[in-house]
Amino acid sequence: MGSHRRGDVRTAPPADTAPMPQVVVSPPRPEAPGRDRYFDTLRAVALIRVVTYHTFGWAWAGMVFPSMGIMFGLAGTLMARSLERPAFAVIRSRLRRLLPPFWFWGVFVVLAMLVHDWMPGWQIVFWVVPLGDPPGNAWGEQAWEILWYLRTYLWFVLLSPALLRVFRLAPVPVLLLSLAPIVVFHFLWEPPDNRLGSALTDLATFLFCWVLGFAHRDGVLERLKPFAVVVLSLAAIGFGGWYAVTHPAETGSYDLDDIPLAQAFWSAGYVTLLMWAKAYSGIDFARLTRFRRTDRLVTVFNSRAVTIYLWHEIALILAVPLIDRFWDVPAFEKWLPLESQWFMFGVGWVLIAVFVLVCGWVEDVAGKKKPQLLPGGRPARMSR
Repeated sequence: MGSHRRGDVRTAPPADTAPMPQVVVSPPRPEAPGRDRYFDTLRAVALIRVVTYHTFGWAWAGMVFPSMGIMFGLAGTLMARSLERPAFAVIRSRLRRLLPPFWFWGVFVVLAMLVHDWMPGWQIVFWVVPLGDPPGNAWGEQAWEILWYLRTYLWFVLLSPALLRVFRLAPVPVLLLSLAPIVVFHFLWEPPDNRLGSALTDLATFLFCWVLGFAHRDGVLERLKPFAVVVLSLAAIGFGGWYAVTHPAETGSYDLDDIPLAQAFWSAGYVTLLMWAKAYSGIDFARLTRFRRTDRLVTVFNSRAVTIYLWHEIALILAVPLIDRFWDVPAFEKWLPLESQWFMFGVGWVLIAVFVLVCGWVEDVAGKKKPQLLPGGRPARMSR
């Protein structure tokens, strides 16, 4: 949602009468320029779902809410909007916002792995710019395995200027054809089992969602016929679900994260419905601003999205030994559900909150903003 100007509405005094007092009309607290509370809420829920999945490991979580597809779709929309400016400046801005939080987090992870007998080779350059999967040892795998998302996001950012030009030549055909690479990789040519293959597979899996973001930004979705959008989206979801159930991963799981073809089609249909509903009906969740605490929470999730994503696995890792210490306190052992995963989930969120407070300022610095302990504390100052 765009911001509104705060203006003074003054009544002119009638002739031969005393001046009337000024009447100041104050509109509701505006959003920051370019923010959309519908998209902000989707991003916040997506992050919550990611933490939930990494806590409980529910295979069906990705079907209920395909977080990664949604996050790539939202990022594609923002990227298309940003590319109204020169492409080089946009890419530089994106790198500046992404890499410092990654470096800050990476220092702790790399040092911890070095202490635990890890000796990197030349591949350590991927800890500087994650164009490929950064290396690591098994001891730190739970922390660094999430970096595939940053690597994929970075490649989409670099490819977006060319992708957007191609998309605008024939929007609907290009959007539909963006599912072709994952089909080719699955049925005709399997990418190699290395860094290049992993990058290609992830790009192909979420290419549709990223391009769908372009379609939303350019107003393509709202011009499509509702019947066609709904039918094709449900067909994609149906195919993705059917394929996941009938072609489980090697572990026997129907987890979409382990089945790229199913993930691509399920996410494509699901995210299309979410974005089309936004474009067609104008959903904006503007009323969320009336609930200050909830609105503040959504603001924090969006302003600290990189911090939450990077540090949440470390928070979950640290929750385990912390809970182990609770067993030494008789009252805790008696009254707290120390064996429950839900309790670990709660402790994990407490630790995530600590990391947001301690490390979140890096995102402010990367974005050339004044560092804040928690963003969204005061309404933005209005221009006169």
